Amino acid sequence: MDLGISGRKAIVCASSRGLGRGCAEALARAGCDIIINGRDEAALSQTADAIIKATGVNVTPVIADVSTPQGQKALLEACPDPDILVNNNGGPPRRDYKELDREKMLAGIVQNMVTPIELIQQVVDRMCERNFGRIVNITSLSVRMPIEGLDLSSGARAGLTAFLAGVSRTIADRNVTINNILPGKMDTDRLRGGMRMAAEKSGKTEAEVAAAQVAEIPAKRFGTAEEFGEACAFLCSRQAGYITGQNLLLDGGLFASAF
Repeated sequence: MDLGISGRKAIVCASSRGLGRGCAEALARAGCDIIINGRDEAALSQTADAIIKATGVNVTPVIADVSTPQGQKALLEACPDPDILVNNNGGPPRRDYKELDREKMLAGIVQNMVTPIELIQQVVDRMCERNFGRIVNITSLSVRMPIEGLDLSSGARAGLTAFLAGVSRTIADRNVTINNILPGKMDTDRLRGGMRMAAEKSGKTEAEVAAAQVAEIPAKRFGTAEEFGEACAFLCSRQAGYITGQNLLLDGGLFASAF
């Protein structure tokens, strides 16, 4: 399917690896010029080279922490007027809620709620002027279903979801949409790291932990960054202009709900 976004400019935050990279690759295949971002220079350079080789689009790597004003400035200097913004950022590490102090809680809220709002504030007016904009926020299944140890991440992402639910309706008439993708158990470094920790705590092997988690998923497998990226690209497409303020679960059916 031609997504109708060839030649558009897309900023994809935290995109040197994992789900962010999957989104950057899918948007590049759709013909977008991509601004990718990360803090690991080697990984970012490798990702940029791979996308250019595979698609031939323009790729601009920006080494920056998007949680900081300096990082956001660097991104927007590289692309002052993006047509597409994919908000993504690492979440706080797994931690018992009793171990969280004020400093840790505020840092988590900045990472997963404040940062995407700040970026949206800086790009949305120009999107509205051009009558085209697609904003996709990568949140988490934990917004809908509690996950042990991710209370801070869950709370911050749920706050972002609630905040933008109203905002998305105020700009829909300018062909600017805001949607969220909620990944479940995706085959990423973060998932593998969590399984290693679970294996160490339980005395089981990593393979045993992985098998037990897969068994809980109706699809009987983990999701991939590639299929996640394709879902993101569709939400950024011309055809998705009537979809806004929505939360798309990509979890293989793990969250059991009729609505």
